[in-house]
Amino acid sequence: TQTTLPALQNIQAALGKAGLGKKVKTTVPLNADVYQTDSGLPSGGDFRPDIRDLVLKIIKFIQDNGGILTINIYPFLSLQADPNFPKEFAFFDNKANPVVDGPIVYTNVYDANFDTLISALEKNGFGQMPVVIGEVGWPTDCDPNANIDNARRFNQGLLDRIIKGQGTPKRRAPPDVYIFSLIDEDNKSVEPGNFERHWGIFNYDGSIKYPLDLGKGKALTQAKGVKYLARQWCVLSPSAGVSDPNALAQSISQACQYADCTSIGPGSSCSNLDPQRNASYAFNMYYQTMDQRKDACSFNNLSMVTTVDPSQPPCRFEIMIDIGKHELSVSNKVPAAGFGSLLLVSLMLVLGLANGVH
Repeated sequence: TQTTLPALQNIQAALGKAGLGKKVKTTVPLNADVYQTDSGLPSGGDFRPDIRDLVLKIIKFIQDNGGILTINIYPFLSLQADPNFPKEFAFFDNKANPVVDGPIVYTNVYDANFDTLISALEKNGFGQMPVVIGEVGWPTDCDPNANIDNARRFNQGLLDRIIKGQGTPKRRAPPDVYIFSLIDEDNKSVEPGNFERHWGIFNYDGSIKYPLDLGKGKALTQAKGVKYLARQWCVLSPSAGVSDPNALAQSISQACQYADCTSIGPGSSCSNLDPQRNASYAFNMYYQTMDQRKDACSFNNLSMVTTVDPSQPPCRFEIMIDIGKHELSVSNKVPAAGFGSLLLVSLMLVLGLANGVH
């Protein structure tokens, strides 16, 4: 509350001094919890009383500088946080009991959430404020509702709307939409839940998790020419046994301190492993994260390297990318590409985007 608006003002001022103030616009991605509805209906939408004045100052500053309001909407989080949330209302295929708000009928929480924001904007004199969806998506692991089937169902429903140019009852013109996310992030904070590392529509190596129809005969295309480390895995040694459970637990804890072990948690894709394979999964994730270093498969003499794939569907024992074979030569003529990507990630700059999926 003390830094967001000043930061926004500083960045806008810097853009102005650089002569880019009229071309490059600043925005602040806000989570949907900045607004609420006391009536339980979108028409009752308003900004939260405790931060209302600040949010309105941010919105006015963005509007005065010709910018766009950015909001992140997560139907998955609505479902995950409330055991009484009607599951079908999180999706787009009209299987939910509708919510009737006067003359408007809502069949999914995405529309209802977005229109709650529009109602809040209208109530406070910003009815024409342009809005972008900065993040929306569905994770594929580490929660009972986070799986391939649900992620594909949600994201395909979202894409179908975008392809048709469909908006919401209060905003018929569709907003720009940024799907979250491209790939999984194995170092992301798991404070909200282990699913935070599994939002990608691609796996870490650019392989496709599930197919999506992008319209006009287009589909997802996986990364080509990916080079991997050797086909070998670090696993629990058959001779290790489990006679010293303390040593084993300590080794697993050590491995998971530096590698992503979220997929062996309850309700995850690897939660069905027996104790031996559970240890092997942890050992292997550390081994692969350390680029198969020789000393990375040394857990108190409990581990060994094998060339036999220990994967047990749906649980996959990963082999990491050989980054040494992917060094790219960058032409001196195009240094701005990396800088532009950095700006987009860091500042969420909106550059007058055409409607569609970005």
